[in-house]
Amino acid sequence: MIIVTKIGSPEGEIDRLCHELKTNWGLTPEKIVGRYKVVIGLVGETTDLDPLQLQEMSPWIEQVMRVERPYKRVSLEFRHGEASTVVVSTPDGPIPFGLHQDLVVVAGPCSVENEQMIIETAQRVKAAGARFLRGGAYKPRTSPYSFQGHGESALNLLAAAKEKTGLGIITEVMDATDLPKLTEVADVVQVGARNMQNFSLLKKVGAQDKPVLLKRGMSATIEEWLMAAEYILAAGNANVILCERGIRTFDRQYARNTLDLSAIPVLRSLTHLPIMIDPSHGTGRAEYVPAMAMGAIATGTDSLMIEVHPNPAKALSDGPQSLTPDKFDQLMEEMAVIGKTINRWPQKEPAIV
Repeated sequence: MIIVTKIGSPEGEIDRLCHELKTNWGLTPEKIVGRYKVVIGLVGETTDLDPLQLQEMSPWIEQVMRVERPYKRVSLEFRHGEASTVVVSTPDGPIPFGLHQDLVVVAGPCSVENEQMIIETAQRVKAAGARFLRGGAYKPRTSPYSFQGHGESALNLLAAAKEKTGLGIITEVMDATDLPKLTEVADVVQVGARNMQNFSLLKKVGAQDKPVLLKRGMSATIEEWLMAAEYILAAGNANVILCERGIRTFDRQYARNTLDLSAIPVLRSLTHLPIMIDPSHGTGRAEYVPAMAMGAIATGTDSLMIEVHPNPAKALSDGPQSLTPDKFDQLMEEMAVIGKTINRWPQKEPAIV
């Protein structure tokens, strides 16, 4: 249930309402400050509450509405139809992800392999216009015999790349016990497709302060994905970015997954959370990445995650879907044409490093 207050409602009156709802009604009020109005989200047992009775609590209440979705905090209704923005602190300053913001490009290798490779890649993607470096320190792999990542030592290499370039860092958490050391380096904590419904991990990630990138499970429905996000928000962390990375369908002969670009307009109608598209995992083939990346921009994504490796043929993981730095440079120029057309491309290009 949500309470929509009128434009210009006094802050003291909103605070009074929140206090009364918590003290006398046993609810957990969450104040959501929008561009024009303040919405109070009510979390708790609201089934038997009478909206008309709540309406009478203050002359500054414009409307009381029930949230019908099973995911409450994640739903677009919870913010009264207003998209949210996730602002990430980086060495280069705060970077916003959201519907009304510039497109954010995240790029880098699937796995951190060595210091020279990760710093070289970071410098190249930064020069091309990427704002974040992605790189796996801990790698979930289908086979137990495949490269699993270098772990904590790879976090140190990501920290070195961050210091050298000023890029923000996005890296995946596999185990909640790794969160303390991972969050010392990561600016965004990634929960991968295989852990989308690892509910104990989602609760732990939701209890820490860093923004969270939640990838869609390989066979997950939209509702299952949004319910997974609800776990994170319910644990206290409202800064969640949803990442579509392709789903498993019956045809895997030509592409690794089926990249669901229709998820963008669907999510826009259901949730206020920012959206990212990963065309690298979504297709599994480098030659398909540019077309799907540009399609995602045209469809309205807020961000893109693209795998880049200095020598894809020798990559320890996901080489076939990785672009070379030169190909990434070219793609950024092509994406800029579409991005500028829809007024979502950064006006000021990042400095060359």
